[in-house]
Amino acid sequence: MDESLREIPFPEKDEPLRRDVGMLGALVGDVIKGQAGPELFELVESVRAQAIRRRETGSEDCGALAAAIEGLPPAAARELVRAFSTYFQVVNLAEQVHRIRRGKAHLRRDGPPQSGSLAAAVLHLQEQGVSAEQAAQLFREAVVEPVFTAHPTEATRRTILEKQRAIAERLLDGLDPSLTPSDERTLWARIRTEITTAWQTEEHPTVRPTVGDEMEHVLFYLITVLYGVVPALYEVLDEAFESGYGDRQGRGEAESLTGARPLVRFSSWVGGDMDGNPAVNAATVRTSLARHQSLILGLYRKELDGLARHLSQSSSRVGWSSQIDATIDAYKAMHPHVFERIRPRHRAMGYRTLLTLMGARLEAARVGDPGGYEHPDEYLTDLHAIDASLVANRGQHAGRFAVLRAIRRAEVFGFHMATLDVRQHAGRHRVVAGTLLGDAGWAERDVAHRVERLRDTLAELERSQAPSFAPPSGADSDAVRETLDVFRAIDECRVRYGPRAVGPYIISMARDVDDVLTVLFLDQVARGTGTPSDLDVAPLFETVDDLQAASRTLRSLFGDPVYSKHLARRDRRQMVMVGYSDSGKDGGIASARWSLQKAQLDMAASASDCGVSLTLFHGRGGTVSRGGGKVHKAVAASPHDALSGHLRLTEQGEVIDAKYGLPSIALREIERMVGSVVIKMSET
Repeated sequence: MDESLREIPFPEKDEPLRRDVGMLGALVGDVIKGQAGPELFELVESVRAQAIRRRETGSEDCGALAAAIEGLPPAAARELVRAFSTYFQVVNLAEQVHRIRRGKAHLRRDGPPQSGSLAAAVLHLQEQGVSAEQAAQLFREAVVEPVFTAHPTEATRRTILEKQRAIAERLLDGLDPSLTPSDERTLWARIRTEITTAWQTEEHPTVRPTVGDEMEHVLFYLITVLYGVVPALYEVLDEAFESGYGDRQGRGEAESLTGARPLVRFSSWVGGDMDGNPAVNAATVRTSLARHQSLILGLYRKELDGLARHLSQSSSRVGWSSQIDATIDAYKAMHPHVFERIRPRHRAMGYRTLLTLMGARLEAARVGDPGGYEHPDEYLTDLHAIDASLVANRGQHAGRFAVLRAIRRAEVFGFHMATLDVRQHAGRHRVVAGTLLGDAGWAERDVAHRVERLRDTLAELERSQAPSFAPPSGADSDAVRETLDVFRAIDECRVRYGPRAVGPYIISMARDVDDVLTVLFLDQVARGTGTPSDLDVAPLFETVDDLQAASRTLRSLFGDPVYSKHLARRDRRQMVMVGYSDSGKDGGIASARWSLQKAQLDMAASASDCGVSLTLFHGRGGTVSRGGGKVHKAVAASPHDALSGHLRLTEQGEVIDAKYGLPSIALREIERMVGSVVIKMSET
């Protein structure tokens, strides 16, 4: 082929990317030749050459390209696709690493903060005349909450993800300017090993992924990336605030900058999204939350082991607070066998002894044995006690940094790691409610009839304060049992794992007040008590018509006497989800976007008029047609009154890997989201 077609000018700053892509492309070519033979390599090169030629010449003639691939046997076509996907995967990794490289280069320069960073956000606030006290308050009120969902467009198995991350880590190692030629050869040899073993690994399992497989896919990012990113986010914020405002005046200690609630938290739909997935049920709700807790407590235990090795202060060299000794005595009584295993010479190390016993309490909580922590606040109290003791005993630079990191993680992940949302279609609820109420035509009744019947039934249940609802004979169908068991699972898991473990109960295709009241009815019947719950019920408006009617629906809901009492139990807080994908399919992109914009503004006005604190949950996909795009730009374009300071949005498919696959990229993405939310809040 004419190599002049390949001459693409690169800015000097992007030459390292060009070099990496060239090296990776050559490695992929060698792997193809070595693993699949020269025939496949020649086919790949032929197809690549034809595609490049067509693009570079601007020709619309696909004849030569089509001729290269027409008539290929399925097995050969599969290998051809695999070859190109392998190449594009490593090129994407090189681009991500280059983003990190460019970010580091920016930080080394003496100039303004990088656009989209928290430092840039703080500088913007300062330039707009926002005081340190006001800025600190904005950050205390801001929350960013990505919600990870399973999606068929992303079915990459965890083994492949781990190999891709290993390649990225080796590329990051290559940024070290002290590497010798021998080091670089070793680095590229390791990259070749990962590419080769990935080629020899089936990309997609031959069996359909289970809910458990999907859960592990999401947990991969929480465990391997975000667990490490969280404390770094707070450190970047503190540094940005210090740089922008100079001192701590008006905000107190760094650790109080973001107030009592976390700046970022994470949620998941995997194991709780029943809409259209019969494999998701009460069992997956229980299993998912149990897995979440087991993993996060295991991570905390590992972190405490490291802290115990690090905090080796001896009583002969430095003191610690009396609270440390008192806590050791209390925990020694809970776990005498653990204390006995501590070497006598280590018992004079107060922090190490306490951290070892705290680890025992975590393990007991993880396996459900006596003597475990019952609530994350207990764990946080112990960590704060260690922190305060270090500050009071010359320990500011003797381990406090690591303790603060543990505190940050515990504040964000709690004992649940990720909140589990639950979702079901409104049509399913109507079927079950009609069965329980003995009304075969329930789904066809008009809204007013359903609302009045549900309102009367709920009011009677609340008045009786007893499990007085008696379903008619024949109401014990599979649908009824499965649906009510989900509500029982939610109630059990909120008690066992804490209220933050279970998120909103989302009603797909919600249309009117009766859809929300139906969920309250089913919840109360399932729990078998007349005592109402404070379940967070979130209607999902996802068609153009439903979005246009959403404000009216909310006004009716907030004015309903039964639901008004429910709101009071929730401190008048309401979450509403808006769907981008289905609204786009329903009315087209332009119509859907305008309906979404108008609906957000109108719903915010309705909530404000009714004295309700509204949180909008954005159900975005990866592509533009499904609401995808840069989040910080979407925040900037959102209606001023529609952002309460809590940005909650779905992340799915390839977007999860692109945004949260590498720690530096994940940190950058979260910085952008937090910064954009705070700037938007400052403008209202």
